[in-house]
Amino acid sequence: MRCPFCGNDDSQVKDSRPTEDGAAIRRRRQCPACGGRFTTFERIQLRELVIVKKSGKREVFDRDKLARSIEIACRKRPIETDRIERMVNGVVRRLESIGESEIDAGTLGEMVMEGLQALDPVAYIRFASVYRDFREARDFETFVGSLADVTRPADPAA
Repeated sequence: MRCPFCGNDDSQVKDSRPTEDGAAIRRRRQCPACGGRFTTFERIQLRELVIVKKSGKREVFDRDKLARSIEIACRKRPIETDRIERMVNGVVRRLESIGESEIDAGTLGEMVMEGLQALDPVAYIRFASVYRDFREARDFETFVGSLADVTRPADPAA
């Protein structure tokens, strides 16, 4: 592992333990060249996943990119970081359990939408606005209206 301080390619592992959620291994490392100490988190990857975009372009699945997009949707919302991390882990596990090495981008997007809908309604709408490519205010109105129809309790007078 490359030292972030001096760039030396040889670092020594001083301590290794699983993270609290068990999804990664936390390693404390020390660089023999400069003496700098740093931490790395290593995740076990069962297989290389490839995301197939609408255009047909193939892109290697990037867990960090997924986490960033979810974090952006959740920005300034009262959501703990560990809940976001658990959601990301859940999406990754679902992708790996599909059993295919190539995953349609739409499948990934729907999984994220499901997770965000359960996590936070505002984050869900934010992500949907990008994922579904809203172009006009009317698109938001239609989408939010469909949410209101689903979440609105039945009228007892009807």
